[in-house]
Amino acid sequence: MHDKFAQAIADRKASNRHRVLRPVEPVAPGIVRRDGRELLDFSSNDYLGLAHHPELARRAADWGERYGTGARGSRLVTGTLSVHRDIEARVAAFKGMESALLVASGWQANATLIPALMKLVPGAAVLADWLIHASIHHGIAASRTKHHGYRHNDLDHLEDLLSDHGARAPSRIIITESVFSMDGDRADLKRLVAIARKHDALLVVDEAHATGVLGKGGAGLTADLVDKPDIVMGTFSKAFGSFGAYIAASEEICDYLVNAASGFIYTTAPPPPVLGAIDAALDLVPGMDAQRAHLAQLAGRLRAGLDGLGLDTGLSDTQIVPVTIGTEAKTMSISAALEDAGALGVAIRPPTVPEGQSRVRFSLSSAHTTDHVDRVIEVMGKLA
Repeated sequence: MHDKFAQAIADRKASNRHRVLRPVEPVAPGIVRRDGRELLDFSSNDYLGLAHHPELARRAADWGERYGTGARGSRLVTGTLSVHRDIEARVAAFKGMESALLVASGWQANATLIPALMKLVPGAAVLADWLIHASIHHGIAASRTKHHGYRHNDLDHLEDLLSDHGARAPSRIIITESVFSMDGDRADLKRLVAIARKHDALLVVDEAHATGVLGKGGAGLTADLVDKPDIVMGTFSKAFGSFGAYIAASEEICDYLVNAASGFIYTTAPPPPVLGAIDAALDLVPGMDAQRAHLAQLAGRLRAGLDGLGLDTGLSDTQIVPVTIGTEAKTMSISAALEDAGALGVAIRPPTVPEGQSRVRFSLSSAHTTDHVDRVIEVMGKLA
């Protein structure tokens, strides 16, 4: 058996798909230190620079002292803390939904949500954008159901599938991200809601990369809709600078998930220090319109500069700006050259992205400056 591990690693190295854990030390928002060198960090999801905000650190420490450093166990076993309920109420109001449920991580939220839904409606047709996050693919696979995937953001294709497979199924579930993590483009949520209503389908939207960054007060793209999706999830580990995730929906759906979502039932609740940081971020994020505007301006500047070099940034129109290179080897080479020049732009390779679409993905932060962006454009120009 042990020789199989060695062979698997060798195969990954041969195909330029071997991953390694490389130490890094955060220095300040948008800057990290590696091997004694300070680097511009275009690799993190700390979109508003809140991971270093003193108020998040202060409140995390305060809540740790007041409520303890651990949640002690599952909320259904040890009891739910008042601070868990308080944060859930704040998140529901922030998202404009009836109720919300805290989950340990974004991966866990998606991986447990979909199997829980499929318990309720066995045989439902699941129709999800092919470029959804790996955690959603995992949740669909764990449900032991067929994924009728529709082409990326091709809602005509989705309607065709609903008229075919969906019409023969007892129920229909549509799943999408609002901002796609590897491409930086957006879903047409208004039309998706209309399609869901037309076909009597449940609509689930992953707002991980929109929460805090887009929508009124940073509440995400779904918060701007009058007719909202049935279920919205998002994370606190990106623009909120903390950790954990939420699922927002009706009171009835959240009540059902408390009783059916194994990833909620059988896991320890988020600890009080994490909740304290989330609480502080909920105070700060709605008032950060200037930072959001600056972030959008930086992303536009980066896209314009890269497009001017003839590089392919796809349909990105958010703070996530990919440059599709193609082969794994060339992408790794460009990522290494960027680091040599003082900037972290991480190589994203299959299976995270489709075959032949390896890319360097730039994730911007409002802590970056126009000079930081211009340095990246200059380096990419030399590489191009």
